[in-house]
Amino acid sequence: MAEAADIQGASPAPVRRRWLRRAIVLLAGTPVMAALVYSPAPEAQAVQATGVDVQLTSMTPAAPVKGDTLTISGTVVNTGSETINDAHVGLRVGPALADRSSIDEAAERNGFRAGADPGEIDPAYAVKIASLPSKVHQDFTLTVPVNKLELDKDGVYQLGVSLSGATESRPSEQVLGIKRTFLPWQPEAASKRSQLTYAWPLISTTRVTAETGSDELQTPVFLDDSLADELKPGGRLEQMVTLGKDLPITWVIDPDLLYTVDAMTKGYRVRTPGGKPVQGKNKAVAEQWLSSLEAAVQGKKVVALPFADPDLASLAHHGKDVSGTLGQLRPATDKAKQAVETVLHVTASTDFSWPVDGAIDPSIVNVATSAGAHNVLTRSDSLVESGALGYTPSAARPIGAGTTAVVADAELSTAFEGDMLNAGTSTLAVQRFLAHSLALNLQKTDEQRSFVVAPPRMPTVSQVQTMAAAVRGLQAGRWTQPGDLEAAAAAKPDPGAATQVPGAGQYPEALRKQELPVSAFEKIRSTQNSLDHFKVILAAPDRVEIPFGNTTNREMSTSWRGRPEEARLYRDQVQDYLIGLTEKVKVIPKSDATLSGHSATIPVSVQNSLVQDVHDLVLRVKSANPTRLMFGDSGQAEQQVTVQGDHTQTVKFTANATASGPVEVTAQLFTKDGVPYGKERRFTVEATEITPTVMLVIAGGVLLLVLAGIKMYASRKRVAARAAAEESTQPSDESTDTGPQSTEGSGTGETVDR
Repeated sequence: MAEAADIQGASPAPVRRRWLRRAIVLLAGTPVMAALVYSPAPEAQAVQATGVDVQLTSMTPAAPVKGDTLTISGTVVNTGSETINDAHVGLRVGPALADRSSIDEAAERNGFRAGADPGEIDPAYAVKIASLPSKVHQDFTLTVPVNKLELDKDGVYQLGVSLSGATESRPSEQVLGIKRTFLPWQPEAASKRSQLTYAWPLISTTRVTAETGSDELQTPVFLDDSLADELKPGGRLEQMVTLGKDLPITWVIDPDLLYTVDAMTKGYRVRTPGGKPVQGKNKAVAEQWLSSLEAAVQGKKVVALPFADPDLASLAHHGKDVSGTLGQLRPATDKAKQAVETVLHVTASTDFSWPVDGAIDPSIVNVATSAGAHNVLTRSDSLVESGALGYTPSAARPIGAGTTAVVADAELSTAFEGDMLNAGTSTLAVQRFLAHSLALNLQKTDEQRSFVVAPPRMPTVSQVQTMAAAVRGLQAGRWTQPGDLEAAAAAKPDPGAATQVPGAGQYPEALRKQELPVSAFEKIRSTQNSLDHFKVILAAPDRVEIPFGNTTNREMSTSWRGRPEEARLYRDQVQDYLIGLTEKVKVIPKSDATLSGHSATIPVSVQNSLVQDVHDLVLRVKSANPTRLMFGDSGQAEQQVTVQGDHTQTVKFTANATASGPVEVTAQLFTKDGVPYGKERRFTVEATEITPTVMLVIAGGVLLLVLAGIKMYASRKRVAARAAAEESTQPSDESTDTGPQSTEGSGTGETVDR
């Protein structure tokens, strides 16, 4: 008391310092006191000895009506060191919660609080457990008619499932563990129901490389075959389609996923550690998934994101100042519409952009709209309300320049983040989602409102299943009715809703750290420049322009977030592959040449190892010393070159030497625009001077050759003359007798000589 009086009369700062000094002395000098200070309180010790973990694994129906029977199943685990005796699991129903913040507060509260937590309902519906030893779990199922819950008015009610019992150290009954959830109660359809749009994203990571086969179809090469795992029965994307086909949702699709799966159905190859791609083996899986998706989207609303789902925030913060980067967005939107119509045979809206987690700032909005979209899908934790309205306004908000921010509700959109594999976690998430959706509709306003849910971009299998359970819980339509994104964007905006786009400084730092760096966009630009120089020489430029254009979009994909090394490796591989293609057209290295005399022809060969022809190339040769070696009338000459696919073309240049000695010559290819193409080749031409002595020797040699020729000609003439003379002395066929001859006065020799 004296110390208290002393404190009252002292100024605050000295008193605090004096109290702190005394506390330090006491703690340092009295180990026993220190031990008491750090020893758990008796209540804490009791909790350690008697703790129970309560988990709720199912609750049906999730939103009951009059006449239903509520069934809650779960498990209790004795986490303490003592056996619990004479225990029972009971249900506690609290009064209706006032608002959405009350739901969140109740969901975050741990442990039983007498006075704050309501009492149990009729003990007749409790589940008795005679004994629960330490570390042992026990399943339970509570079955209670809804009319026993005393639910009087429409609203969200807090439910508590508790285990009560006694232990040796605490022989009287007490609550040893509790788990809270929510019961949405709207037994009759509300006179005014909210429109609720659930965006159902079909998005995956980038799988396709820039590499294609040399065949007519240009068979694509995949990074790996992991996409098949998502498409197979039970896989993430298979579950999205199987569960989504029966739900009132809006499909939000990355067209690159459609192109990728469609490519699998036509045959694809997969990279291997050895480097040589092998044939993909999941053609049938892709066919089945694509067929199921095509059936699922018929008659449904489909929104197509720009091709490959570009990271709008990265583009806005790091890419917009790199020339040519933003120019990729409009073609990406055009590809999107075409892809959906070609693969799924439905018409898709391309009027929506979706920044990561719905986080926006002015630069992101500008980039998003540059792709042609008038609607930006954002979230209420980015475009925040002031709270002055007293209720949550509709999703549509005009933010200027003809752009509408479609604001997804953050609570509903993030309801299923985290691991939903545990049945208890999933059940609680569904009930909390339904509770928030009902609380939204019960807010005080006369206007019918429209709400949007934008879940994680690539939900896991367990998240997909939990999302589907939540949407099914709303299908009775007692407080919501299904909507679609186009209708939500076109809904009448609340004039009092916030429309001010947050500044750049309010963009979440955690998201900024995941963005593609400036160096990424510079690498993409460098690759694009190389592509531009390459395609001008090709007879069929589409064979490279289309796959590399798609790959450029993929390099900017949102799917690289959180994977910086994989993203960098992908960009490097794209560039390396393109460089490898360009090097298939080249000047073949040439050995040194010797120029004997004043003039000679020098051949230079151009090789084309591509499968298609190349044209519009110019081959230029240049002398390093035009005063000694010239091409034509100057130090250089050039010729246009066209080379068929997988062929080599040799081009000949006339060189003139004015003096003897070595001269370095450079051979270089250029595009028709004068841009150097490929590596230049250097070789040496050795010019040899011809002296008078050498000329005399050469002339003598020529004379000898001429004389030898004359001699050979004369010799042949004599031989021919003799042969003719001998032939004339032979008997002719006409002087031979064919009948009887008189021997008188005749002579054989006389007859022949005649």
